[in-house]
Amino acid sequence: MGTTTDKQSDLLRDHADARMVTAKPNEIAAERNQIVQLDPDHPGFRDASYRARRNEIARLAMEYQPGEQIPDAPYDAKEDQLWQSILQIIEPQHRRYACKEYLDCIARLDLPRDRIPQLSEVSAKVESMSAFRLEPVAGLVQPRVFLESLANGVFLCTQYIRHHSTPLYTPEPDVVHELLGHAVTLASKRFAELNRLVGRAVKGGTSSEALERLSRVYWYTLEFGVLIEQCEVKAYGTGLLSSAGELEDMHNAELRPLDLEEASRLEYDPTRFQPVLFCANSFESMYETLSDYLVAFK
Repeated sequence: MGTTTDKQSDLLRDHADARMVTAKPNEIAAERNQIVQLDPDHPGFRDASYRARRNEIARLAMEYQPGEQIPDAPYDAKEDQLWQSILQIIEPQHRRYACKEYLDCIARLDLPRDRIPQLSEVSAKVESMSAFRLEPVAGLVQPRVFLESLANGVFLCTQYIRHHSTPLYTPEPDVVHELLGHAVTLASKRFAELNRLVGRAVKGGTSSEALERLSRVYWYTLEFGVLIEQCEVKAYGTGLLSSAGELEDMHNAELRPLDLEEASRLEYDPTRFQPVLFCANSFESMYETLSDYLVAFK
């Protein structure tokens, strides 16, 4: 995800919206194979080599069938170096700003620092820790497809990496965002259960008004939530934890006590750093409050 540029909005919006619509099981196979077209303002739009790499990696996902071994993406030395550079920037921020649950999980996952982790190896670790598994997709899928998979303990992940010219920004979810943001939190049984509950809350059909409320709750918690640990504000939301700029800026936000009814009514602007963050008193308080809300959600 982006850090200091407003263009991060595309990714934030796509991720937030993607969690709020239901899916039919028979739609997943078709939807997972849709390739993202690069917009003219995409950093890699005029880079023929990058576009070819994207297509090469996307084809792996298109040929994948659920239940098969996840194919390894053929990352090259330049892409591995990009991964290393990003980690060098964000790891110190994690140590300073991330909540203990996240730090415990990223330590247990032990992602390689000298190369991009393969989805298959990360999925195996995550599944052993929380029973959640990762599956590849070629690009952004329809929100209803994403949520159907989430409710069933499957997280659909892209495998390509952002363009090297913008190491701290991507206009759509890439392997950095998927792994440093979502895979790490899904390695936690408690985070994994919250994600399942979000999916189940909309499974089977929900009104558009209810979906809007739930999308805001998701945004202000699992995407951009913070909490208190040892008298300090720490991040637990994946939108914060996968963005160096968001982590640096979160202390400039207005902190409000975690109130999910208020959050469900509060509009958000994905084109800027978040001016309002809802802060839980502790991880346990956040987990209990959000779980109860999702189970009772109508």
